[in-house]
Amino acid sequence: MTPNIHYEKRELIGERLELRKGSFYWLGPDLTLRDCTIVISAARRSLSLVSGQFINCGIQAKSQLKTMPWAPIKLKGCRFTGCFTGNDFGFREDVDDRWRAGGIEDCDFSEAELHGCAFYNCDMSTIRLPRWPCFTVLDPLGHAAQLRQRAWPGRVGRVTIEVVCESTKDTVAVTWHAPTVAKNMDTTVEELRAALETAPGIFM
Repeated sequence: MTPNIHYEKRELIGERLELRKGSFYWLGPDLTLRDCTIVISAARRSLSLVSGQFINCGIQAKSQLKTMPWAPIKLKGCRFTGCFTGNDFGFREDVDDRWRAGGIEDCDFSEAELHGCAFYNCDMSTIRLPRWPCFTVLDPLGHAAQLRQRAWPGRVGRVTIEVVCESTKDTVAVTWHAPTVAKNMDTTVEELRAALETAPGIFM
């Protein structure tokens, strides 16, 4: 039987949390982590973010962390390292009430690898993003018309750019990992970079 580990209704300061494989972790409700180190080895299916706030924490994904919705958690001043795929950061108004409780500000992803990760309802000027080989489309809806009109290599325009252009109105940025995009979209990293260098709304 998989053990359930609950961190709820408490404040932890300066502690190290190892979220290992083999257990199911509940973070919240009403959990505050301050100046903590959170090391995640568990898969997404073994993690439930209920509600709370993480302040000035280091968050490390030991293996690829896929499709984690961080919306229920308020993230402030946190530093992310490791590989995050399909993660959502910031509160969302288009899902359920629990996903409206969180948010993100003053966080640092400069040492992380992000692929297909979206930022919602936040001020991106407070977020440090990873540079190339990651790239970020800022204000995707605002740039959608221009992005669709451009020539893109391989299937990038028909798939990746189209996904970006169909973002919800709450989406303020989407970040991708160029080598992964190139591999999956029948192009090369060099061709992709050349197309991105003159495209509007791109940070890399």
